[in-house]
Amino acid sequence: MTVSEVATKMIKYSNGNLHDINHFMKVYAYAKTIGESEHLDNNTQAVLEIAAIIHDIACPLCREKYGNTNGKYQEIEGAILAKEFLKDSGFSNEFFERVVFLVGHHHTLKDIEGLDYQILIEADYIVNADESNYLEANIRNVMEHIFRTQAGILLLKSIYRLE
Repeated sequence: MTVSEVATKMIKYSNGNLHDINHFMKVYAYAKTIGESEHLDNNTQAVLEIAAIIHDIACPLCREKYGNTNGKYQEIEGAILAKEFLKDSGFSNEFFERVVFLVGHHHTLKDIEGLDYQILIEADYIVNADESNYLEANIRNVMEHIFRTQAGILLLKSIYRLE
């Protein structure tokens, strides 16, 4: 399955929810941009892009089951749903498991291991900061304590006009 095929499948899965579709497509675009700027190898870049597209796969279920999209609920339900969503993808077991891991940890900001994980956190934060109107102090704090990639920091500074 290609990145485009996963995106198309995820758009269909989203059942016309424009907010969800726009969110994951923006996260995908930022993740792709940061990953390429950080010169990820092709496999890691592909893992990152697939994970970015499906990272919020659990949001519809969480809204229905819990009444909200709390990050911890997304991680628990998302890993399960990602496995089902990608089961016939043809991805290697290692690739498949890494994508599922990333979906199941995309709100965990400690013990981040791997550039794919770091970049997914950064790309999702950039989009969430806009969609949730985060205060500049919050954005600066996250930039100083969570962001690690040069490309992610540059994007965050440029988008939110930080010096």
